[in-house]
Amino acid sequence: MLRNVDEGVRLALDSLQANKLRSFLTILGVVIGVATVMAMASIVQGIRTQIFNTLNAAVPNSFYIFRYFSQTPLNPDHLPYEVRIRPIVNEEDAAAVARTPAIRHAALWCRFFGRMDYLGVRSQPIQVFGADDHFMEIQGGTLARGRFFTPAEMRSGDYVIVLESELAGKLFGRLDPLERQVRIGTRSLRVIGLWQRPENIFRPPGVSEGGVIPYRAAKQGFPFSDTNDLFIVAMGDPGLPIAQVKDQATIAMRRSRGLRPGMPNTFDMLTQDQILEIMNKLTGAFFLVMVALSGVGLMVGGIGVMAIMMVSVTNRTREIGTRKALGATRREILWQFLVEAATLTLIGGLIGILFGLVAGEGLKAVLQLQSGVPVWSAVLATLVSIGIGLVFGLYPANRAARMDPVEALRYE
Repeated sequence: MLRNVDEGVRLALDSLQANKLRSFLTILGVVIGVATVMAMASIVQGIRTQIFNTLNAAVPNSFYIFRYFSQTPLNPDHLPYEVRIRPIVNEEDAAAVARTPAIRHAALWCRFFGRMDYLGVRSQPIQVFGADDHFMEIQGGTLARGRFFTPAEMRSGDYVIVLESELAGKLFGRLDPLERQVRIGTRSLRVIGLWQRPENIFRPPGVSEGGVIPYRAAKQGFPFSDTNDLFIVAMGDPGLPIAQVKDQATIAMRRSRGLRPGMPNTFDMLTQDQILEIMNKLTGAFFLVMVALSGVGLMVGGIGVMAIMMVSVTNRTREIGTRKALGATRREILWQFLVEAATLTLIGGLIGILFGLVAGEGLKAVLQLQSGVPVWSAVLATLVSIGIGLVFGLYPANRAARMDPVEALRYE
């Protein structure tokens, strides 16, 4: 059997050399399909790594309380009934949670979106947080320059901003941004510090963090959705399990809202683990879609393999007849052509892996992802390419094995 494998591989390589263009077109579909799988696996792995690193940069026992949590933003003008009947989270709720013994800190935060402007230089749409002086402890990152809010600025809602350092570079160039005024909409904000966000933070495409201002300033001066963009941030005691901390926060929220036993909660909670689980589902669905699309390329490649093997069987009819006349069995003929088909697709798979690695590294560089190509994707791509050769080469190989040696020798 080993001799037949060697012979099949040799014949496949001879076929490649004798019919270079035909062989190239045969394996092109396999190359495209395998390369797509490799590239997508690399991107998905990179996104998952970024999410994990981002959550690690934040406080591990922090969580969020929303009026209603939805994976997709709700239209504030057409909220579902089950959302409208829920009260908006407010500072009284945050204070009730903060008084819980298991909670180290709790505060009401918000976010809003807009373009930032400095003397005619405008940013892309950015996300700005309205928060308190625990922002960097929860979100991660460092204060690169300047200072953060004072208690007086937070209480009065002064229009000051700790600007994200990369955005500051785009707006101000070589100018010192501290104590200069930037505008968002009709409001001017005085820059008092620069926030260096965690380098591995995951950001949705098209949206970047612009910085943070006091919550009261955001509430007074900027529009935001009470459902999508208003939430309570809570940090639990690091010595307690997050489940226990959540239970105590839930009790505090229910008491604050006067909910009797048996009544459902009128709020949603989201922990870091739940965020990771949601992101894993989203990236998993994305990966499945991309695998399905690349499967079309693999299917085309398989059909090409079948077509080229049918042509090969026809062109080598007399060879097949001669081998049978010399004693080759149907099983040996079948095995010979299956090995040849698998060799062709394996070569296509290896080329596809190479292209996939290059494409994955290129896409990661463009998207600023930090992750290696998962080994399992290379193994899977190799096995799939061999499997395609075996599956789609079965019919031509079986046709060759069933040939009558006398008729084959007469073939012109």
